[in-house]
Amino acid sequence: MRYSPELVPEQESLHRGQAFLNHMSLRRSVRDFSDRPVPREAIELAVAAANTAPSGAHQQPWTFVATGDPQVKHRIRMAAEEEERENYEGGRLPPAWRDAIAPLGTSSDKGFLDVVPWIVVAFAQKSTPLEDGSLRKNYYVNESVGIACGLFITALHTMGLATLTHTPNPMGFLTEIFERPATERPYILFPVGYPAETCEVPDLERKPLDEALHFAP
Repeated sequence: MRYSPELVPEQESLHRGQAFLNHMSLRRSVRDFSDRPVPREAIELAVAAANTAPSGAHQQPWTFVATGDPQVKHRIRMAAEEEERENYEGGRLPPAWRDAIAPLGTSSDKGFLDVVPWIVVAFAQKSTPLEDGSLRKNYYVNESVGIACGLFITALHTMGLATLTHTPNPMGFLTEIFERPATERPYILFPVGYPAETCEVPDLERKPLDEALHFAP
């Protein structure tokens, strides 16, 4: 198939790049959500955008599972908080990690999982079942699913929605709740919704460009 992308003049290209940077600079992770409804189509669009991600050997080793069911969301909250209590109060988190997350003000309380309209979990497919019953090994799974999740986050932000890359550890309870096969593992849990009117986020600064980018000689 011939590929003929749009040829964008240099100045227009830079203008688009700057506009995109300005847009993404406003993105923040949120832990305080509104219960304002989010249409199912928004989730579909965000996952469709994630589906455009490049992947190793074009194996697309991801599955996104979404739920808006209050009972399922509550089960997820209870299971997540149980694991997080072990992390925060039970001493499972190493001291260095506790120090690293201290400025974020996080805790084992995950009440936002009950409030948020949608929970979307990205599962990474370690292998893919084939019609003959055998399994096809997938390659570069972490890299591929990570890129897809990045596009998912970007799509949500573009639609005015907020999310959080929540990774309660361990996350095996998500496999059980969603009845996913053993060939998949939970990768990231995304609460998806609008920020609450009273939402506050930590006053953080992003790494400056001269630290993030080096031009090799």
